[in-house]
Amino acid sequence: MRATLRRTLGLAWVLPALVLVGAFVYLPLVQNLQFSTLKWDIYSGSQEYVGLANYTKLVEDPVFWSSFGNNVLYAVVSIVFQVFGALLLAAIIEGVRSERWQRVLRAVYFIPSAISLTVAGLLFYFVYEPNLGPLNHALKAAGLGDLAQAWLGQESTAMSAIIAMSQWQGFGYSTLLFAVAIQRIPTEIYGAAAIDGVGPVRRFFSVTVPLVREMTGLMAIVTISGAFQVFNEVMVMTAGGPNNSTQVLGTWLYRSGFVRNNFGYAAAIATVLFMITLGIAVAQLWVTRRRRVEW
Repeated sequence: MRATLRRTLGLAWVLPALVLVGAFVYLPLVQNLQFSTLKWDIYSGSQEYVGLANYTKLVEDPVFWSSFGNNVLYAVVSIVFQVFGALLLAAIIEGVRSERWQRVLRAVYFIPSAISLTVAGLLFYFVYEPNLGPLNHALKAAGLGDLAQAWLGQESTAMSAIIAMSQWQGFGYSTLLFAVAIQRIPTEIYGAAAIDGVGPVRRFFSVTVPLVREMTGLMAIVTISGAFQVFNEVMVMTAGGPNNSTQVLGTWLYRSGFVRNNFGYAAAIATVLFMITLGIAVAQLWVTRRRRVEW
């Protein structure tokens, strides 16, 4: 009787949270799937059921595929810098003997992450400005004036410039999380490795990397999911231009819905985006669970 009462009381505590999650997370997902089967003019309110026509159009849309490719590029570069690069930097910082310098270095690298994406985008918009921007001025001062160009005004360089800004902004946050994970590793393990004559490079690959595997998996999920949800920096810096060369799925969704007034098609893009991020998260969690580290 007491066990039944305890379960009932536990459910009573959980029920409000379940209702809120259902109302604000799962119900909108179902509604979005329904909207993706419509031709919907939100201004006039007219709706027409078109079945899978929006998804067929999506497959045939070259801008959708170029946007998807930009997201993939974004994810690959982010994995290199914000996972592997951040792990290496965190190991270097935690290897500094002075605790004071460790705190200073953590703060220095974390400061850019405290800046909002919108502000960082506006800052780098000025940095990349072809006439007054400090980047071109620095290149000319270094005798590399031939490399100076309109970084955000050319299809060949615009996306790379946006990705570079994003890595600068998010690198410190990833480094801080890896630093925390490294601090959790028992010092006895490093002591035993030192007694065995293991050098710093081998210690990094044989001790640090395996023992922060769970954090690496988590950061991979967060980084890849974030790469497919990119929006602010692209809208602030290029709004998808020039010639749609910097469109990502988020900005193409926005343009399709709020600029071209095709909310059914925008809902179809949102559904595909959700399935991509969900699939990545499930795969990463499955791999991480199978390789869980215990000590």
